[in-house]
Amino acid sequence: MDLAVKLAELQKRSVEHREVLLTEEAAKTALVMPFLQALGYDVFNPAEVVPEFTADVGTKKGEKVDYAICKSGSVDVLIECKPAASELNVRHASQLFRYFTATDARLAVLTNGVNYQFFSDVEKPNIMDERPFFSFSMDALKPTDVKTLEKFGKASFDIEKIVQEAGNLKVQSLLRKELEREFAEPSEGLVELLARRVHDGRLTPAVKENFTKMLVSTISALVRDLVNERLSSALNAAAPAPVESGGEEPAAAEDGVVTTPEEISGFHIVQAIASRLVDPKRVILRDAKSYCAILLDDNNRKTIARMWFNAATVKYFGTFSGKDETRHHLPELTAIYQLAPMIDARLKELDGTIGKE
Repeated sequence: MDLAVKLAELQKRSVEHREVLLTEEAAKTALVMPFLQALGYDVFNPAEVVPEFTADVGTKKGEKVDYAICKSGSVDVLIECKPAASELNVRHASQLFRYFTATDARLAVLTNGVNYQFFSDVEKPNIMDERPFFSFSMDALKPTDVKTLEKFGKASFDIEKIVQEAGNLKVQSLLRKELEREFAEPSEGLVELLARRVHDGRLTPAVKENFTKMLVSTISALVRDLVNERLSSALNAAAPAPVESGGEEPAAAEDGVVTTPEEISGFHIVQAIASRLVDPKRVILRDAKSYCAILLDDNNRKTIARMWFNAATVKYFGTFSGKDETRHHLPELTAIYQLAPMIDARLKELDGTIGKE
């Protein structure tokens, strides 16, 4: 099972049980330990993942950090955990700051099991930075987050490369924030720079005001088109030729079909649910103009479910029994998890070998 599927399962758990994970111990057991396992670490090997790691620091004796990940006796990563309902703040990281200096660690993680913040010593050697170089939330996990997390996995862990990448990620994060500000409210400098390239006349206040309005809408349209183009290209490149479905509407991508981020997220949830019974690689996304189908073995005759997400306000999720489809109102994507029994039943219907030795 790849990291994306494991994280999708963990995302489901964090949503379903958030209200009962009110203590630090609950968050550690239900969320943080499975997260470390997803990255490939043996949480039951005390030489690899050390719980309640202690290192006396100056006059502070007996203080503990929740976990230390070690390799060959050397501390690589320090992890401090908080209850799932707690907001993460640099004030919560005082022990991490002290331990970071006193140990060989170059990487520190502050988490409540839902939100994760990664720190290193980009600014000053052996002194933990006050700002994380990378952070993500289980509530809004992005494909780019998964790619970054793969670098922290046991199989590919290289602390020197991670620290070097940390500097790049930090600069990228700062640039992203600046671009977001510029996109939302272009500065006078950006407006003048672009206006002079397309406007031959004098840049009067009225002209600048008009260019500012046009620039905001143009940037929004450009980003939207680039995202849609990239999603469609990736899906079309991965999808094989359509399979005849005996009268059923083809689910292969057609001209004008756009696979939205919501459909991608919904597919990942179904893939995570299905992974309990089948290899998740057998679960395939196939988009059409009116709906987005999720198929077993990339076969249109083996529809697991359909996502009817094209309406502006109301979304439906279709489950199947035989040839009959039942559409369920979907107030939010996480509601798909409540339909897991129907998805399991459909998988068993499509593959008679499930559950048999």
